[in-house]
Amino acid sequence: MPRITGRYEQIEVGGERVAAFVPNTLPPHNPPLRLQGQLAASRDSAEAALARLDLASRMVPSSGWLIYSLVRKEAVLSSQIEGTQATLLDLLTHEAGAKPAAADEDVSEICNYLDALQYARHQLRSPNGLPVSLRLLNEAHRRLMTGARGGNKSPGEVRRIQNWVGGTRPGNAVFIPPPNQLVSNLLSDLETYLHNANDLPPIVRAGLAHVQFETIHPYLDGNGRIGRLLIALLLDEWELLEQPLLYISLYFRRHQMEYYRRLSAVRSEGDFEGWIDFFLEGVATVAKEAVGLITAMFELVATDRAKVLSSGAASVSAARLFEQLPHHPIITIAGAVELLETTKPTAAKAVGGLVDAGVLNETTGRRRDRVYSYSAYLDLLRADA
Repeated sequence: MPRITGRYEQIEVGGERVAAFVPNTLPPHNPPLRLQGQLAASRDSAEAALARLDLASRMVPSSGWLIYSLVRKEAVLSSQIEGTQATLLDLLTHEAGAKPAAADEDVSEICNYLDALQYARHQLRSPNGLPVSLRLLNEAHRRLMTGARGGNKSPGEVRRIQNWVGGTRPGNAVFIPPPNQLVSNLLSDLETYLHNANDLPPIVRAGLAHVQFETIHPYLDGNGRIGRLLIALLLDEWELLEQPLLYISLYFRRHQMEYYRRLSAVRSEGDFEGWIDFFLEGVATVAKEAVGLITAMFELVATDRAKVLSSGAASVSAARLFEQLPHHPIITIAGAVELLETTKPTAAKAVGGLVDAGVLNETTGRRRDRVYSYSAYLDLLRADA
């Protein structure tokens, strides 16, 4: 007999009678979730991969450029799952002050995600900051939605009207989340679960929290991105990763239909085991790939640094500018002026030196308003994004 994970309540939405799903509180019970056999092996693999990722990030002399790069990769991937068309290249082009190919609203959505993550991580790390909580998620949601598509759908506020997932109306929806009058209590129960002692390991609890949040679907828009952001925040608060370097959305996007199917199976079949196994496999896979990416990026930067220093065309300003490239892999002359705090001729000479050294490439073909790219670095970073 399958585990019962909630109940259905008949409600009326838009003149239609539909069944809204109300989840039970965490953790799973009747029967409880037991980590044995394949699940235990998946847990061990995920925990070991996270530990290696954490170690890899600590071994890099400056982790700032890793955070800059991999956080942006996660922001792009999480937004793409929701249909955003902008790429990592579009985001970095926008940040360089140039015009990206993607629509402005798509790039704005990704920028908002970055703002929400930065705000939330600052709160977690401040002595008087907020812990992972409803209030923190509401403030992150406000930053995610303000000024973007869906910005008129109560940013930062738990919904007061019924929503649904999929379909053109409630009657043909794929899923009807809990009635709006129950959402605050359900979120309060989730918050209590996150802050109370539990026998399950933190990585498993993060997976449970994500599926519970997605089931509650507490906002009128932006639930998927906040739900995936919740995973990153829990890994931070529970000290599973020193820095937010796990771009789990890559795995979810690669297996998007399976991702949705596993979430649905928790509600329809009580299959927490299937979801947790999928989630842990994703954590292990992406963590291992992130270690490989960090290694490749570090080796590339070291090789290109030596290339710049040995180049007859490179100046001191060019060497200084090179050290900024992992934070600014797309750059303009105006951007170089600002980074080097120098004059336009000196900045142009520094950029030219990096072009001559084979590090930067001019990407526009124009004579004015040129844009330069650290192409080899970007090729590593934007794989799958």
